[in-house]
Amino acid sequence: MADGDRIVIVGAGVAGLRAAERLRELNFDGEIVLIGDEARRPYHRPMVSKALVMGTERPSDVGLSHYLPDLDVHWRLGARVTHLDTTERVVHLPGGESLWYDGLIAATGVYPRHLPGAPRHDPRVRILRTVEDSMAVRRCLNASKKPAVVIGAGLIGNEFAASMRHIGRDVTLIGHAKAPLHRFGDRVSSGIVEAHHEHRANLAMRSEVRHWISTKDTVGLHLTNNQLLVASVVVLAIGSVPSVDWMRGSGLDISDGVLCDSKLFAEGASDVVIAGDIARWPNLRFDETPRRVEHWINAVESARHAAENLLMGHSSARPFTPLPRAWSTLYDTRLQMCGMPSLAEDTVSLADGITGFIRDGRLVGISAWDKPRAMLDWMAELDRRLPAPDYVPEPEPAPAPEVPVVEPSLAALAADVPPEFDSGFDHQAFEREFESEFANDIPTTAFPAQALPTTAFAAQPGAALPTMAIPMGR
Repeated sequence: MADGDRIVIVGAGVAGLRAAERLRELNFDGEIVLIGDEARRPYHRPMVSKALVMGTERPSDVGLSHYLPDLDVHWRLGARVTHLDTTERVVHLPGGESLWYDGLIAATGVYPRHLPGAPRHDPRVRILRTVEDSMAVRRCLNASKKPAVVIGAGLIGNEFAASMRHIGRDVTLIGHAKAPLHRFGDRVSSGIVEAHHEHRANLAMRSEVRHWISTKDTVGLHLTNNQLLVASVVVLAIGSVPSVDWMRGSGLDISDGVLCDSKLFAEGASDVVIAGDIARWPNLRFDETPRRVEHWINAVESARHAAENLLMGHSSARPFTPLPRAWSTLYDTRLQMCGMPSLAEDTVSLADGITGFIRDGRLVGISAWDKPRAMLDWMAELDRRLPAPDYVPEPEPAPAPEVPVVEPSLAALAADVPPEFDSGFDHQAFEREFESEFANDIPTTAFPAQALPTTAFAAQPGAALPTMAIPMGR
């Protein structure tokens, strides 16, 4: 990328924001267009399932405006990209609008997964992704004093359940696993179970919804454990799906996010980099298998790295080899994760409250329940045990050898004329006359002298050709 180029960032969340920030930090002086499907500028999305849904913060409090420097960005908010053309280097928007780019950063994140059979037409069955989603849940809670229900025992489900108990609202968490966040190890899951019981949150584990019953004021759920719940609002938190529909037909691999190389360049497009939750890339710190990482810190770090690599170009770019980290607070207790526990084949207790995740005898991840200080030391230890591999820059392609061009003489050309075309013409006499006239700058009869036409595109040797300003709607 060079000054005067246009970089389009699709996705106006924290990843898109940090990508734009990094471009300006590296003195990119071209145009940056940031497109987001929400009408709001970037905000602190984890607060959607915490302070915002509890009513302790207002929508205006969760914005990142106080972190925003003067980025000189063209904001296109409330606009959803409908299609990507990597050949023409154009993104398409509703209404037939198209926007060309010299470089593209894709950071559209994920959206909540749908639960089959759930009555999404019912306004009391909600997801939690945006500020508007959180405000809709608040309206349901205000309209009825019945308990809240959350389906899904992942991080968002547990955060929502804890938030409900903080405001004194009865809540039931439904999950098909044997315990909440069981993938983080028995110590973490048992700690969460104890915390939920201590704060009188109800758990319905190893259960699913068998039947839905919608009434005028509430939603009923008949579970597979034969329990019947009546709720003022039901939040679906059963995982997420990469938001990559707009890339269909672009030639990119979007089977699970966007397939990238280790430098976050989309496979098959040298001018497209991917950041945040949709990037599926090989973290060479672990192995060469491409995977996605859905965490706030990864969104920030990958966005900055992708922006830097886009400016440097693929041959000078460096692999993205972070040590993934995430944390949350449940009932004032800190839950932390580092590395990639999902790769583990076994677990081991490293210390009180700290679980290690092992693959092939090697430590690949750590989780901690209420041990923030000890976790810092174990993170440093994991970083030491899983060093980022040394990077060897790609060799510059060797220039093609110059092949000298030998101009044949007129005599040699004449020698190639077939005998049947030889009319007795004296080639040697013509060559002597031509060379004499050329040396004396005397025009021949067949080629009269003419002044070269002057055009707007005539350039002196070494001068750059003039450029034209191209409108955004190209």
